[in-house]
Amino acid sequence: MAVPKHRKSKAKKMSRRAANEKRFLGSLSICPQCGAERMPHRICPECGFYKDRVIKATKSQNEG
Repeated sequence: MAVPKHRKSKAKKMSRRAANEKRFLGSLSICPQCGAERMPHRICPECGFYKDRVIKATKSQNEG
């Protein structure tokens, strides 16, 4: 079985990992409440809604 002769440096290791993470960003869905783009199955960063409920209050919701 093949065994590496030399240890990989931290820079080589981290650049390889970074390249693999950049490969897939994921699809974005549209928030039905405000129309902003958001990642699926996550709270909308603009209005704070998830599945027709307010999860996180935003500044505009606190004022009015």
